Amino acid sequence: MRLDAVFRNGRFTTLDPERPTARALGVLGGRIAALDEELEGCTADAVIDMGGAHAVPGFNDAHHHLSLVGKGLRELDLSYEAVPTLDALYAAVAERAAALPADAWMLGAGYDQNKLGAHPTAEALDKAAQGRPVWLVHTSHHMGVASTEAFRRAGCTGLTAVPDVPGGHVVRTADGRAEGLLQETAMQVVERALRPEPASEWTANIATGARAALAVGLTSVTEPGIGVTDGIGNGPADLDAYLRVRERGELGVRMTVMPYITALHDCGVFEPESRWYGLDLGLRTGFGDEWLRIGPTKLMSDGSLIGRSAAMCCDYHDSPGNSGLLQHEPERIRHYITEAHRCGWQIATHAIGDAALDIVLDAYEEAQRLHPRADVRHRVEHAAVTSAAQVARIAALGLIPVPQGRFLSEIGDGLLTALGPERSQRAYRMRAFLDAGIELPGSSDAPVVAADPLLGIHDMVNRRTASGAPIAPHEAVTAYEALRAYTVGSAHAVHEEHLKGTLTRGKLADFTVLSDDLLGVPAEALATLTVGATVVGGRIAHDAGALTAS
Repeated sequence: MRLDAVFRNGRFTTLDPERPTARALGVLGGRIAALDEELEGCTADAVIDMGGAHAVPGFNDAHHHLSLVGKGLRELDLSYEAVPTLDALYAAVAERAAALPADAWMLGAGYDQNKLGAHPTAEALDKAAQGRPVWLVHTSHHMGVASTEAFRRAGCTGLTAVPDVPGGHVVRTADGRAEGLLQETAMQVVERALRPEPASEWTANIATGARAALAVGLTSVTEPGIGVTDGIGNGPADLDAYLRVRERGELGVRMTVMPYITALHDCGVFEPESRWYGLDLGLRTGFGDEWLRIGPTKLMSDGSLIGRSAAMCCDYHDSPGNSGLLQHEPERIRHYITEAHRCGWQIATHAIGDAALDIVLDAYEEAQRLHPRADVRHRVEHAAVTSAAQVARIAALGLIPVPQGRFLSEIGDGLLTALGPERSQRAYRMRAFLDAGIELPGSSDAPVVAADPLLGIHDMVNRRTASGAPIAPHEAVTAYEALRAYTVGSAHAVHEEHLKGTLTRGKLADFTVLSDDLLGVPAEALATLTVGATVVGGRIAHDAGALTAS
């Protein structure tokens, strides 16, 4: 047999219990055709020497805003590493604004008031940007700060005219003037003036995000929200943008995209006595191919922990009188979930607070009772604060929780402050989900935190904040379990375990080459590993010098 490529002299961890390791891997038509002794007698168009490097199945991020990662890389970086103080933030805004055309928007993202001490204000941004419109998005992407000119461009005649928005919050002074900070759905006031962006901008964001994903070893990504202009996506042609990038050969990484729930609608009579709720032509979860496919529909139920807007059963530890808020009324959440479930969708509902989680679990349970379906795998994105009873209920309902390991370090100190010592013991559970028999996926929620799966795996195992404080250490998992989450678990979360997750004959030839053995280094050294190459479909999509072709 003549193969397209053979990768030899490697040390593959396959995660296939029938063949846990391999030294050589052959590729035909983008699939794994043979391993080790099965390659005897085969020839190949290309032979790649791995030089003894370790490799694992391609990393798969189950919740990664690839388009926003690309967008952030093309805008002003406001991360703590880039701007460690508010004064530094304002200086960066001033420098960037001075280089822009007079009528251009000054856009940036990634600031965290938990580290800076406070949110920026409209008044200070007015001064820094010399009157230009400014829109700065918080690292959680659940809030942002606008300048006075940004509000004016959005149709507000003054700071007292900024409207309230159901499911959101406009922070105001005592006399009713907007301070600049918009939380949750209130962000739409400004973002509707910015979106949809031109196709050239959004396709550039996607292509940039794809390159960044490949550089950290990702071969598959699930994009949680496209198709609308309210901060979840860019606009109604988002899928077309992904197609354009793919057609130009710039996608590189395999994509599963989640249409946001408000992009779904009543399409009329589907068959006698039945109406279709979803996308036109009956498009739903599963449509597409191994490069670009429609996954679950995304629904937001509440906000964020570090923004103190997730819907909690009790007040935040450091914010008496505040227990967060829902983005939709409970009945609306129930309606969205029931209708989407009835029409064959897998559903991924963002639920961070424990109060929001109860509402979502009730809705999932009711939808399945009214319209029974087998092996649906509805998801709970984040599932950030869960009681033992809620863990058991998630398992009993066959749901998939999608927590983020990297949150524990990058924003963990803010989580501890928001939750307090008792409730933080229930934060971003992982061990409890595994012990309940749940297939745990791996995810980052980038650009909220770094997209690098190796950093996420490190935090899933070590569970310490940036300051070194332990955060629910009893929820730690092993390196093997974390690797399985970022491969098998994430494939399972979108019904693709038959294609991905293990290096098995017949599956996609996607793997990540590492600087050392992920399962052999000490737990504290996991974050020091690096990606030497990323191979997608047997093609070297990113190479940092680890591979030699002949």
